[in-house]
Amino acid sequence: MRWNAKYHFDPPKVLVGGFAFIIFIGSILLTLPIATNDGKGLPWLDALFTATSATCVTGLVVVDTGTTFTLFGQLVILLLIQVGGLGFMTFATFFAFLLGKRISLKERLLLQESLNNLTIEGIVRLVKRILIFTVMIEFIGAILLAIRFSFDMPLLKALYFGLFHAISNFNNAGFDIMGEFRSFTGYVEDPVVTLVVCTLIILGGIGFIVMNEVYEYRETCRLSLHAKIAVFTSLLLVVLSTLAIFLLELNNPKTLQPLSPLGKFLGSLFQAVTPRTAGSNTLNIPDLTQPTLFLMIFLMFVGASPGSTGGGIKTTTFATLLGAVWSQIKGKEDVTFFKQRIVYDTIYKALTVTFSGLFIVVTMTMLLTITERGKDFLMILFEATSAFGTVGLSMGLTTELSPIGKVIIILTMFAGRLGPLTIAYAVTLRRKPDPFRYPKGKIMIG
Repeated sequence: MRWNAKYHFDPPKVLVGGFAFIIFIGSILLTLPIATNDGKGLPWLDALFTATSATCVTGLVVVDTGTTFTLFGQLVILLLIQVGGLGFMTFATFFAFLLGKRISLKERLLLQESLNNLTIEGIVRLVKRILIFTVMIEFIGAILLAIRFSFDMPLLKALYFGLFHAISNFNNAGFDIMGEFRSFTGYVEDPVVTLVVCTLIILGGIGFIVMNEVYEYRETCRLSLHAKIAVFTSLLLVVLSTLAIFLLELNNPKTLQPLSPLGKFLGSLFQAVTPRTAGSNTLNIPDLTQPTLFLMIFLMFVGASPGSTGGGIKTTTFATLLGAVWSQIKGKEDVTFFKQRIVYDTIYKALTVTFSGLFIVVTMTMLLTITERGKDFLMILFEATSAFGTVGLSMGLTTELSPIGKVIIILTMFAGRLGPLTIAYAVTLRRKPDPFRYPKGKIMIG
């Protein structure tokens, strides 16, 4: 990894421990009587599930957020979403700024690992800009949503709803307080809500490093290879997925068929954007056709871009693997994008991340087929992939999970948010270079 052994600490272990501690505190707060409308507080397992889902910015819920929780409970969830989306190290650095504290080298290394940045150079300046970007984007999104919601509810309620859903969707969390698991299904043909929420999801999922490069473009007049691949892959996936969902759902009487031409486009666009990895929806997920559900499983697995609030294996990982396959088919030795060569270490890492993600999804799906007997396999696979990609979309299984099933999804969400490699490095010993190399061997492939 990218840390130096002489500092006697492992950033992955610190990050895993930090997220676990935040989830633990959040779960305790949600068990308090003041957190729920019935005055009893959530049962501890449900509180742990909700706190994990919020901190890991997933959005899977075992109880309805809008009707179950008081204002205190909702604010706890909102705080967990914000801390989980930006990373607890970003928040710790923010408080260090307020106190005038100097950021140490150890803390810079933790920030580097947390933000998945390639270097610690300029990391503190990047954190400052992340905080500024977040406040500005969430504020603008909240105001626009509040203005639209004000036509349907009292002004103060509209302001709160606008703020909650702006923070939730920018952090790709997918929590909503519309009541009874409605999400934005009542606004499927509304261009304001659809486009504002889609923009929040895309900005939160593109990655802060990319946003920073775009911000500096007027001065530098250049974008890094990472930014180019992240933007191009994200745009391509959204465009192709919107078209595919439109064609697959066009004649479905439960989804797009009854809608106006504009509604059909907005519904397709929203469902193409939200699996990357927000979890809000304007179409009822169980009513979608099976091809659309399989497409969404793929989109959830790919997820957002590195250094963002989203999960999944990431767009750059997916692009790197596609590039490697294409180069192999063309008989080329190097994988190239935008006239730049991808080093083999990056390709190996992309392969490792993808295989680790597949292993987690397959394993958790297999376990859920055991614990949730009688449930449809596609529903279980959808749930496991949604948890790994920290998406939050569900075909209705979440509220029916057994206690063991809830634990399985909790672990999947946690692994998906931190990333399989971070988890692996946190629970294994420090890697040591091999003292020697074996002779080359050849095997048959394909």
